[in-house]
Amino acid sequence: MAAARGRVLCLFDVDGTLTPARQKIEPEVDAFLRELRERVHIGVVGGSDYAKIAEQLGEGDEVIDKFDYVFAENGTVQYKNGQLVSKQVSPENVVFPPCPSDLVPLPTRRGTFIEFRNGMLNISPIGRSCTPEERIEFSELDKKERIREKFVAALQREFAGKGLRFSRGGMISFDVFPEGWDKRYCLNVLDDERFDTIHFFGNETTPGGNDYEIYDDPRTVGHSVQSPQDTVQRCREIFFPERANEC
Repeated sequence: MAAARGRVLCLFDVDGTLTPARQKIEPEVDAFLRELRERVHIGVVGGSDYAKIAEQLGEGDEVIDKFDYVFAENGTVQYKNGQLVSKQVSPENVVFPPCPSDLVPLPTRRGTFIEFRNGMLNISPIGRSCTPEERIEFSELDKKERIREKFVAALQREFAGKGLRFSRGGMISFDVFPEGWDKRYCLNVLDDERFDTIHFFGNETTPGGNDYEIYDDPRTVGHSVQSPQDTVQRCREIFFPERANEC
């Protein structure tokens, strides 16, 4: 089985794929990943910074011991086998935009509307300081009013031709980053690892979602999932067919 592990990688999004949005991984999912790692290499690629990913998937630096690869901030911060490999910074000629306001009235605004990350901005109309209940409330309103979609459309018009891309992620925000710095960025590192197959699991896999580009990339086998439990079930079907019907 060790030989097969050296040729296959399972790469996971974080929010909505391994954990509920901005929450800690459930013990059952965590235990399954440890078992999965005995059969294949495993890694995560998230839009959040390393501290947030570590908070959700482990305690302190435990996360880099749980996964063979940890790619934070769309892969611009890269860990392999517990060691920092590389950290990229945004090109100096890219100017990130300000956030438009008042496109749609919101019931609450909670602060930290723009979060500067390595290689991107994360913009939240409601603010990242919102409570879990307010996060859900905004998400439901966003489905009806397309709030994030309208923000992105305004920025795309304002900064057309400036080398910026926009993608929806999680429940309350969207990312702004230089062209080519979506989650496919991590594949540039993995190209040198010579895996036979890279399976990618994500929940924002439709156009405009922050998993779409890597999900659709010919270098990966993309799997669209709906929840951490769905992720576990899909992995069981692929890598533990003898246990696919377990709950």
